[in-house]
Amino acid sequence: MGRSALLVLLILALVSWATWVVHADEAELLCACENIKGSCENATCKGDVCFYSWVNMYQERGCFSNEYRLENCGSSFEGFYINCCSTKLCNLRTTLPPVQGTEPPERNLELWIAVPLALLFMAAVALCGLMLWLRSKRTHCRLLGHEEGRDVTMVKVPSGEDPTYGELFDEFCTSGSGTGLPYLVQRTMARQISLAECVGKGRYGEVWRGTWMGESVAVKIFSSRDEQSWFRETEIYNTVQLRHDNILGFIASDMTSKNSSTQLWLITHFHELGSLYDVLQYSTLDPDSCLQMCLSVACGLVHLHTEIFSSQGKPAIAHRDLKSRNVLVKRNRQCCIADLGLAVIHSQSSDDLNVGNNPRVGTKRYMAPEVLDETIRVDMFESYKQTDIWALGLVFWEITRRTIVNGIVEEYQPPFFDMVPSDPSFEEMKKVVCVDQQRPSLHNRMHSHPILSTIVKIMKECWSQCPAARLTALRVKKTLSKLDQEHDYAIDKIKQDL
Repeated sequence: MGRSALLVLLILALVSWATWVVHADEAELLCACENIKGSCENATCKGDVCFYSWVNMYQERGCFSNEYRLENCGSSFEGFYINCCSTKLCNLRTTLPPVQGTEPPERNLELWIAVPLALLFMAAVALCGLMLWLRSKRTHCRLLGHEEGRDVTMVKVPSGEDPTYGELFDEFCTSGSGTGLPYLVQRTMARQISLAECVGKGRYGEVWRGTWMGESVAVKIFSSRDEQSWFRETEIYNTVQLRHDNILGFIASDMTSKNSSTQLWLITHFHELGSLYDVLQYSTLDPDSCLQMCLSVACGLVHLHTEIFSSQGKPAIAHRDLKSRNVLVKRNRQCCIADLGLAVIHSQSSDDLNVGNNPRVGTKRYMAPEVLDETIRVDMFESYKQTDIWALGLVFWEITRRTIVNGIVEEYQPPFFDMVPSDPSFEEMKKVVCVDQQRPSLHNRMHSHPILSTIVKIMKECWSQCPAARLTALRVKKTLSKLDQEHDYAIDKIKQDL
């Protein structure tokens, strides 16, 4: 009796298992499958629901499980149509209805109401959060302004030092990347700036002094033929960590329409003293000021040439058009390097050399010998850095020429002024620099002062005919920094002796 009962139970178990297997197979509905992803096997798939969809002229057939039925089959909007069905290969011959506005067959009214309400609720919560955050930020700034005894409602230019643009950047919540205002804010800058006066003109276009939020800013308006320079500077400033005391501060880049023509704007910090070229026309320097100017230019060039390895690092950059006109002077007589329209970018990690596609060339008077005789290795980043060092030596020469030593100072002249005409040709510069291997003349007085004699040695090494023999920007900076420290120590010692 016991064996018969056991046999019956075993038979019942087998029947139950077979029934489950049959139903399990039946649960997987066979559907037609067609897509560009290559996920179909034998043009079929198995699931709980078959579907046919049409999205912007692209159709797809396939299947999915019941858990996705509601959200997929209940969707409909312009340019999108889906048809769901639940019988074998029911989506094989389904096509788009004659009228594209046809409602999908399975539509859930509750879903159409719930989704917009949920989105509206989330948007309201986000808006309230943003308003609370802005209020707390404004309160913090107001408290900070009261603590420092200043009015933060309008940023004013300080009388003693350079304009401080920090408050303006705080107002617009920059990301800390050091590349100017957020991109979307930049897109509206031209409408917020009032142009006051034209402060310079050149082949690239014009430079204007403008006002923005009570602060003076420089607006460089590019001519249409120099469009690539605007694109290049915008690209570099927006993608690279360039915030440095000795690099011209970038605020924004914008495109605007004036008098039925498109203007390309580059908005930067404004320095009322103008370029180093302008300052040297009417100002003379003492040796200490000469050292500070040379050191500040070297510091800016070191920052450009140096690649920073970090999560928000910067690639190495070579300027390619360093000259006194592209160096601006701040109120404290520190210099900052400007005009990156010809810059070259290099990243060691990817070994990528980005020279851009700007057809413009550098200034012939400041071109290194290897550029003039066309022997430069254009595929090596070091080559471009070495041409910057050549130009750096010429800028130092311009500064030292206007430095008073023993009551003697020379009038301003550009490099090679006594060897080539005012606008020299490529061939004229090549003959002087490459064939004759001449260098700017140096007055005897420069050898009688420790600061100027050291700078003269640096200049001579920057002018080496062999590019690899020239100093690096970092070596120039370290030598001048050491000279600056020794000079400060000597002055302190003299004061103590007195």
